[in-house]
Amino acid sequence: MRDALVAAAFQLFLERGYEATTIDDIVALAGVGRRSFFRYFPSKEDVVFPDHERALAEMTEFLDGSADADEPVSKACDAARLVLNMYAENPTFSVQRYRLTKQVPGLRAYELSVVWRYERALAEYLGARFAGRPDGKLRADVIAAAVVAAHNNGLRSWLRSGGEGDAFAAVDHALDFVRRGWNPEGAAAGEPAEAEDDVVVVITRRRTPMWRVVREIESSLDGERSPS
Repeated sequence: MRDALVAAAFQLFLERGYEATTIDDIVALAGVGRRSFFRYFPSKEDVVFPDHERALAEMTEFLDGSADADEPVSKACDAARLVLNMYAENPTFSVQRYRLTKQVPGLRAYELSVVWRYERALAEYLGARFAGRPDGKLRADVIAAAVVAAHNNGLRSWLRSGGEGDAFAAVDHALDFVRRGWNPEGAAAGEPAEAEDDVVVVITRRRTPMWRVVREIESSLDGERSPS
């Protein structure tokens, strides 16, 4: 019944447009009554996003089952990856919804409210993990926002392509930026860590010629590079 209502709704949205389609039109095409519609969907907007409640519940359960040994940034990225399953399960439907949402401002606002709930779930998890830090809440909020932004960047790139290619590759590439930025150890396996810049402090007299200062710096660096 639920799937039939979603299928009927999107058939009408594509044929008539979202605004011109009513709930009565949807239930008539699906062959059910209005009561059946509201048993599954509180509003017409909800029929456009039928799986977000399930995805949010799965994300929350995944985060609640986190162990103390789990690295929090990587865990948050993995949680965001779970949401991608919802889109990758049905690329055709996901692309149709993406295009419809771009055309209807009300749906875009609804989608943003859903995205905010994902971000809050991540922020709550990270906030608990960073509770002992002075900047714990700030760090949690910023990382949660970064994870959601990275996920959405990769997802929209895939949706704009018409659902072609590997959605997970696009999202993983974006999430790696977050892993590397907030947890260098969580970068992709085998990826070399960025070298730290050398800092050399030279103490010399004010009137020392510059050529001698430069030579002292070079001698210091050469000494560090030579084997002991």
